[in-house]
Amino acid sequence: MKREDYISWDEYFMGVAFLASMRSKDPSTQVGACIVDGENRILSTGYNGFPAGCPDDEFPWEREGEFSKVKYPFVVHAELNAILNARGKNLTGSRIYVDLFPCNECAKAIIQAGIKEVVYLSDKYEKTDATIASKRMLNYAGVTYRRATFAHTRLVIDFDAKK
Repeated sequence: MKREDYISWDEYFMGVAFLASMRSKDPSTQVGACIVDGENRILSTGYNGFPAGCPDDEFPWEREGEFSKVKYPFVVHAELNAILNARGKNLTGSRIYVDLFPCNECAKAIIQAGIKEVVYLSDKYEKTDATIASKRMLNYAGVTYRRATFAHTRLVIDFDAKK
């Protein structure tokens, strides 16, 4: 008889996105993304951070101050990183799991990549102009989005359990 307490696909892929977010060196916001095809195969992952070749210690992590001295002009968001990390794979019809609802810039990339569904965990910036614009574009482009719901609200990775 098979196990009954296994995790769902949504829990699995959001778990991968969440795990990817743990690679981010951003001290205030860590976001991860996981792109999956229609057969539940992972196509790519990404997290928010600086572009390759831009050292983490040479660019600012601050959130406030002059434009050239804060992180925003330099950081690549998790969704865009996942799209770029796919290295030309066909993403048409795929879905993206992300722990924070995509901003307007990432929504553009999601639409252009052909991703058809966004599954998100948090929409804490839902009242901001960027998120309102994002949802408007996603709606017009026919990209669906939904907040993930889980039977398991807590997943624990215990590396010692497999020794």
